[in-house]
Amino acid sequence: MLKQTISQKLLQKLSPQQIQLMKLLQVPTVNLEQRIKEELEANPALEEGAEREDPILDDVDQGEDVGEEAFELDEYLQDYIDEDPSSYKLRSDNYSSDEEDKQVPIAVEESFHDYLEQQLGLLRLDSEEEYTIARQIIGSIDEDGYLRRTPVAILDDLMFSQNIFTEEGKIRELLERIQRFEPAGVGARDLQECLLLQLELKLEDVEDLDDEELLNLKRARFILRKHFDAFTKKHYDKLQKQLDLSQEELRDAIGEILKLNPKPASGYSSGNQRSAQYVTPDFFIYTREGELELELNARNAPDLRVNDQYRDMLKSYRNSSRKGKSNREQKEAVVFIKQKIDSAKWFIDAIRQRQQTMYNTMYTIMQYQYDFFRTGDMKRLKPMILKDIADITGLDISTISRVANSKFVQTEFGTFRLKEFFSESLSTTDGEDVSTTEVKNVLKDIIDAENKTKPLSDQKLMDLLREKGYDIARRTVAKYREHLGIPVARLRKEL
Repeated sequence: MLKQTISQKLLQKLSPQQIQLMKLLQVPTVNLEQRIKEELEANPALEEGAEREDPILDDVDQGEDVGEEAFELDEYLQDYIDEDPSSYKLRSDNYSSDEEDKQVPIAVEESFHDYLEQQLGLLRLDSEEEYTIARQIIGSIDEDGYLRRTPVAILDDLMFSQNIFTEEGKIRELLERIQRFEPAGVGARDLQECLLLQLELKLEDVEDLDDEELLNLKRARFILRKHFDAFTKKHYDKLQKQLDLSQEELRDAIGEILKLNPKPASGYSSGNQRSAQYVTPDFFIYTREGELELELNARNAPDLRVNDQYRDMLKSYRNSSRKGKSNREQKEAVVFIKQKIDSAKWFIDAIRQRQQTMYNTMYTIMQYQYDFFRTGDMKRLKPMILKDIADITGLDISTISRVANSKFVQTEFGTFRLKEFFSESLSTTDGEDVSTTEVKNVLKDIIDAENKTKPLSDQKLMDLLREKGYDIARRTVAKYREHLGIPVARLRKEL
């Protein structure tokens, strides 16, 4: 049997303005200009410009009674007069003085694929079709210089995109010619082939090599061809026995391999794949007269205001409605105008709130980690979690997380990700709370100073950390080592 009941529920919903603010908080300074540009293109009521002195519609006379609809519109306009949102100055004294440079620096370099195509032009090919096939192969080479697509896949690409029907043999033949291009190793299908291609090119210049260099290169080639797996796993004792080499002879041969480049295209930036990146700080911290000062990066955050034409349209409609000349089309037009102005106002306000929230959050972090920002000593970093900053600022933890994500601060000691200042606490044997970041730095120093012929195991690293007062488990040492991107002892071994 069906029953009807009444119940009350308390739900928390974010308004469109709050959602917009949350999204803007995640945008780093380097991408803010693009986000503002997108909004300027989408909303004609929003424009870039400096602050004006004149308020919107400063000649509005609200004493005149023109009916209910006109009254509602005048009330709407008066809200704008009171708040004066015709222009919002989005910068204040806590911004950096870098006002003129609004552009993110861009690295202007010849792209890797351009360089390959220049060399392609020097090849003597039999037909235009061969040239097209060779270009398809070059286009399939990735940003590291490797050819990840198989000849069969390239065959399909040519059929569908170029309407060219060829054979695998032709593709392999042209690939071999491309693999002789600079940089050495380009067009390889895996690391082993990449290193072998480089060695083969070196061995072609026999006249420039003495007997010892030639012998070392041949041994290196043999190791790569026949014992690549043992080499990559650093099973040096096994290699030494199998090749019947002394430790010095093996070291010299391995040394020739280590001179090779595992990523042939690493010296180039690709215009259509991955361009060179520059870090643009979101904050600056300076020490002036012994005190820390925080500034927001003003780059890419122009002043915004409501468009003049939309303001004038509202004024015109008000005059028409007071004279009783408004019609249905005008009413529909003013609804559209109001929506666009509202959207512009919300965006301007969201940008303003973003800047204020970012400043308040970073200022709190700066005060919390005051000793570090004064000295640059990573050991001065205090344990700090998102909740610590949220409690002080009164902001939600998710808001602090959004501010900390993908943001950078430039200090006198370098540029840091905000995430680097957040870490859990760990108790020392003396009962003192220290940051896990400090423990990771100590761990890194120990590994950097180890004897690379006998690298330290995680158990030994744990023992050394405990000697320094950091009482942590072996599995925690392994976790911190992985966070630092340091491989296990076996893979750190050198001859």
